[in-house]
Amino acid sequence: MTGFNLYSVKTWWKIGLLLFALAIASSSLFITQNLVKKLEYEERKKVELWAEGMRQLASNENLNQDISFLFTVIKNNETVPVIVVDQNDSIVAYRNLDTNKIHQPDYIYNLLNEMRQAYPPIEIHLSGNNKQYVYYKDSTILTQLSYYPYIQLVVFFIFILVSYMAFSSLRKSEQNQVWMGMAKETAHQLGTPISSLMAWLELLKINLPNDKLMLKEIESDINRLQLIAERFSKIGSIPYTENVNVLKTINSVTEYMKKRTSSQVQFVMHFDPQQELFIPLIEPLFEWVIENLYKNAIDAMNGKGLIEVWVKDNIQHIYIDIKDSGKGIPKSKYKTIFKPGYTTKKRGWGLGLSLSKRIIEIYHKGKIFVKSSEPNQGTTFRIVLFRK
Repeated sequence: MTGFNLYSVKTWWKIGLLLFALAIASSSLFITQNLVKKLEYEERKKVELWAEGMRQLASNENLNQDISFLFTVIKNNETVPVIVVDQNDSIVAYRNLDTNKIHQPDYIYNLLNEMRQAYPPIEIHLSGNNKQYVYYKDSTILTQLSYYPYIQLVVFFIFILVSYMAFSSLRKSEQNQVWMGMAKETAHQLGTPISSLMAWLELLKINLPNDKLMLKEIESDINRLQLIAERFSKIGSIPYTENVNVLKTINSVTEYMKKRTSSQVQFVMHFDPQQELFIPLIEPLFEWVIENLYKNAIDAMNGKGLIEVWVKDNIQHIYIDIKDSGKGIPKSKYKTIFKPGYTTKKRGWGLGLSLSKRIIEIYHKGKIFVKSSEPNQGTTFRIVLFRK
């Protein structure tokens, strides 16, 4: 399974979910905005009717008509705030203002300025060429409705985010269970053949006591299998660290890899392996991380190049830098390479770096990341470990 197949599906799934969310949110916003526009139109008509009622009451026309209807029209405006001013910009009347603030200095004038910016005024033509102007703004209900789609968008995206996080958490939990189950089963399955091989080795020692080189190599490989089984058995277990000389451990892994790597790969340690630098480690798992980084470096160099290692003691932290002279990693892939299933090789499951990240961050509470990388110049991985 290649990284492209696995991650392209995941990427398109995320993009599809995002587009679906945007489509629903945009539709909701469009519908609500149309409704707001219609209500704005209705409120303006309502204010115009109110202004006409005020005009007829203020005029001397039709003095004998029944004005109860006009009072009803004026009274029915109980939602839209309005302020009436004359030609000299003096306030003549107002309605539906905040009664708690009406006595505050400048409240009405500040509100009038706000209304002037909101909508054009409605003119009331009185007798004698006199005029009055009705200013108004959106009612409280319309104002709240205009904010509603944005609140709805926020709530919707929070819902999508929480749902996605919950789904990711559940999926990660399931993946962890699978990882632990596979690791435990692998360790269990390795136990039987390893025990059998150890028994056969003892028989060989008895029957071929003089072939020490062969016996040593067989014993070395059996010990290696035991180490691999121990590593798998520790995945998913409660981590117990011990103070380990990290310089000695790195040097030991380096010596092991040298014997099993082409002579065209050169290892350079920028530290003295005879010195001591103790730090809490689960040694079998930490060795696994160094091996994985070495193997990735060798693959990146196509089996030919230079691998350098630095170890820096920064009192509270230990920095371990492993640099290769390979083809480099694009910056866009710095995080992707640590995800399960991502690989650029034709063979392999793409689990090495993912396991390394899990071992460092979960079992050692440290960090592992790509410190730097240049095309055809190489890549430097950094491991950060804490002393306590």
